[in-house]
Amino acid sequence: MSAASPQDDEDAFKILVATDIHLGYLEKDPVRGNDTFVTFNEILEQAQKNEVDFVLLGGDLFHENKPSRRTVHSCLESLRKYCMGDRPVHFEILSDQAVNFHFSKFPWVNYQDGNLNISIPIFSIHGNHDDPTGVDALCALDILSCAGLLNHFGRSSSVEKIDISPILLRKGRTKIALYGLGAIPDERLYRMFVNKQVTMLRPKEDEDSWFNLFVIHQNRSKHGATNYIPEQFLDDFLNLVIWGHEHECKIAPTQNEQQRFYVSQPGSSVVTSLSPGEAVKKHIGLLHVKGKNMKMEKIPLETVRSFHMEDVVLADFPDLFNPDNPKVTQAIQAFCMEKVEMMLDNAERARLGNPRQPEKPLIRLRVDYTGGFEPFSVHRFSQKYVDRIANPKDIIHFFRHREQKEKNESDLNFGKLVRRPASEGMTLRVEDLVKQYFQTAEKKVQLSLLTERGMGEAVQEFVDKEEKDAIEELVKFQLEKTQRFLKERRTDAEEEKIDEEVRKFRESRRKNAEEEDEEVREAITRARAHRSEDAILASASSDEEPMDMGIKTPGDSDDGLPSTASRGRGRGRGRARGARGQTSAARGSSQRRRGNTSQESATSSRTYKPVSVPAKNMTIVDAFRSVKPQPSWNSSKSYSEDIIDLDSDEEAASIAPFSKANQRLSTPSSFSKRSSQSQISRGVDFDSDEDEFDPFKSPATSRRTK
Repeated sequence: MSAASPQDDEDAFKILVATDIHLGYLEKDPVRGNDTFVTFNEILEQAQKNEVDFVLLGGDLFHENKPSRRTVHSCLESLRKYCMGDRPVHFEILSDQAVNFHFSKFPWVNYQDGNLNISIPIFSIHGNHDDPTGVDALCALDILSCAGLLNHFGRSSSVEKIDISPILLRKGRTKIALYGLGAIPDERLYRMFVNKQVTMLRPKEDEDSWFNLFVIHQNRSKHGATNYIPEQFLDDFLNLVIWGHEHECKIAPTQNEQQRFYVSQPGSSVVTSLSPGEAVKKHIGLLHVKGKNMKMEKIPLETVRSFHMEDVVLADFPDLFNPDNPKVTQAIQAFCMEKVEMMLDNAERARLGNPRQPEKPLIRLRVDYTGGFEPFSVHRFSQKYVDRIANPKDIIHFFRHREQKEKNESDLNFGKLVRRPASEGMTLRVEDLVKQYFQTAEKKVQLSLLTERGMGEAVQEFVDKEEKDAIEELVKFQLEKTQRFLKERRTDAEEEKIDEEVRKFRESRRKNAEEEDEEVREAITRARAHRSEDAILASASSDEEPMDMGIKTPGDSDDGLPSTASRGRGRGRGRARGARGQTSAARGSSQRRRGNTSQESATSSRTYKPVSVPAKNMTIVDAFRSVKPQPSWNSSKSYSEDIIDLDSDEEAASIAPFSKANQRLSTPSSFSKRSSQSQISRGVDFDSDEDEFDPFKSPATSRRTK
């Protein structure tokens, strides 16, 4: 690594580098709630103090995918305070900004906007915590970008092929090609790299004169066979890679011996897990670039809450602890108290030279009680340190190693793979848990149609992005696809043959990972669209519910208040007899159905068509069975308009056509009687005596369709 002069130079870039700020982490905690906001202010204060050209963030600016109003407000407040001003920006952008920011409504860098006064531009990719989601695929960074306070780049619009186009920057004679790639599921990106579907575009002119800087937010350490991105996948023409997502601070650039580029891992600026990697002191980087030379200057963060961690193995102290001693538990507790007091003393001494550091430290003591020892009460122990430690409930962590079993090819030995505490230093993903569950489950609960991978990703969307319909839409989508497959194969309607074809179809889909990913994406898209349609229908129904054919009917109200005196006594009698035994929802729907009695008087009868409600989850065998025609009620004279109301009594009539109420509805006399009553009431809604309790009526109320 060549060194560049840290002095201000017309040709030198000064870039402040930070990743994984996690704004809003534990914001409701009374002690640690403001930690992320205070540290973010310190980072921007350092940028202003060092007069950097721009700030480069490596993802996970927010901890939540949908940050709270307090978190967004604090972020906007800090950005406006430190990043807006009259100081000029001394570099220019040479690339086509419409390509770099093609997904934005304002496809240009914020400091070139005539309506804004930006002194410190911020360029940021999204991480796995704040990645785009929803129908419009928006994230919290898009809000900041639309407000002109941040430049969101590195977003891929295609999931089949990724072309990374750099932002070309120039200051004097120094030119930087800034590449960025926001967080993508590691397994998918791993497969795309293997299939040569990721391309990094290079400038056509003077390729070797550019300093190539790449920002990525993926797993760097290996969490599984394909659940990480090896450094060898990246192009060798890169000069420096800023690696986000990993929280351990390794900000000093290290060279990859094979690809010859340098990798800097700034780590997180806040402790989000009580693990050894988080105990390393937090830093941000001040990157100097001049020509092809660079220098990374480490800046320690002073406002980060100190974190002290220590491990204790009780079996290593045979002179102090004997498992057969009845008072060994009290001796262990006294030993742990002594260790905690020592860590508190170290934290206090470290804080003496840094008054900006929070007063209460984070303390973690991991106790390995393997060897016949018993743990003591952690809650009782923590009560002694409530006023001195920021995490009193998590001070002590007891664990013991699982005993290794002898190798047996017939047994799946998962226990021997775990040699450290389950909650320490491991990242358990929802899709991995789902896959592991189905792989080790009994045969009767194994998936016969869906795949473990697809179900795992759907559950992950449900957990992380709150896509409540993701699982249901995936099931429906794959069920429909299987049904189409069976129909195209002209499979006989025999259960054994259908099961065999389904197994073959499932195995073919499992082998085609790209097709399976496409199915999951399609299901997620349908879930988001379904949620938007539900919101539109809900708002429309709330606007239209009080009105029926232009006549306001108080009977439609939810409170069930008695009607006005203008309705006459017959209204009360009809309600008393007709509404007996019904729920309020059924009674309201029945009243809406009779809101057109003034128009019923124009004809003596009308044609009613039974409506069959489609089942949400129909089995494959049912898809091949013919549907029997439903009975319908035909009168001597048909009406020009067919009214289909799933909330009305006709739905029950299509299910049980031989009920007494339906028999009266099917007779012309009942319609003539209702017509005469409607004429007497002069077009006002009127309940007849036919509205009796129907034992076959479903209590569930579906959508009303006209």
